[in-house]
Amino acid sequence: MAVVELTNVSKYYDQLEVLKDISWSLEQGQTLGLFGHNGAGKTTTVRLILGLTGTSSGQISVLGKQGGGIDAHREIGFLPENVMFYPQLTGREILTYFARLKGASIGQVNDLLEQVGLASAAKHRIKTYSKGMRQRLGLAQALLGEPKLLILDEPTVGLDPIATQELYELMGKMQKQGTSIIICSHVLPGVEPFINQAVILARGQLEASGKLSELRQQADLPVKIIATGLSLPINHYSIMAHKELAHQCHEFSVQDSNKLALLEQIIKGSPQDVEIKSPSLADLYCYYMQRAGALGAAGVQ
Repeated sequence: MAVVELTNVSKYYDQLEVLKDISWSLEQGQTLGLFGHNGAGKTTTVRLILGLTGTSSGQISVLGKQGGGIDAHREIGFLPENVMFYPQLTGREILTYFARLKGASIGQVNDLLEQVGLASAAKHRIKTYSKGMRQRLGLAQALLGEPKLLILDEPTVGLDPIATQELYELMGKMQKQGTSIIICSHVLPGVEPFINQAVILARGQLEASGKLSELRQQADLPVKIIATGLSLPINHYSIMAHKELAHQCHEFSVQDSNKLALLEQIIKGSPQDVEIKSPSLADLYCYYMQRAGALGAAGVQ
């Protein structure tokens, strides 16, 4: 069953069409990356899924309920990009308040504070929290009630490298528990290991949708092969593109269909080491943005 399904969805604000005939779906237990430049329609898409606005045309189903997520709020966890809480309340008071609103167990509060690294600050007022601490508290409230669908909008904003890694580890744990996740982020290398599929929006239109393997196949971008310590001269290899990264370290670019043939040639040169790099999520994003004529607005990190 699809946890989220959009079918021919369009959305207008007055005369401005911000989403144009969008269709995609997210299956249970999968993690989807929702990507696009600023103004591409990501925020509107999230608002539709949460039931905060309605479609102008088309249909949307969330957790088996038509019309958006308004009837499924207790089964959805949401972390907005800009987290704001009552500054006079403590971290524990905030989570307790949201647990009651959501009908979640109060017993979860201390466990979640521990998970996000805020147990020692649980009694401190929110006004004393750093941006990163508020972000982690926002993640804790999103996890209240063990949601079936988790939506994370730029979740690493304000987090230091250690807290960012802890967030990714927590995402991995949620994946193993079967939680479906939608993540919006401009930091593509960080989220790439966790997503099963991607939706790329450009100027309100669906530019690409599918598993990363499918998007790579459609884009047909070059594969990079990095070889160190080759014994044969470079002119021995029939290559389309090559550059020397360092002394005796060479990078070859070749279409995926020719990858094995080039590898065979490289192995004959008795390399000390060989690394194969498929096109990254950032490579795919830039390719589809360029195809849409929106590369200048890409905003990728």
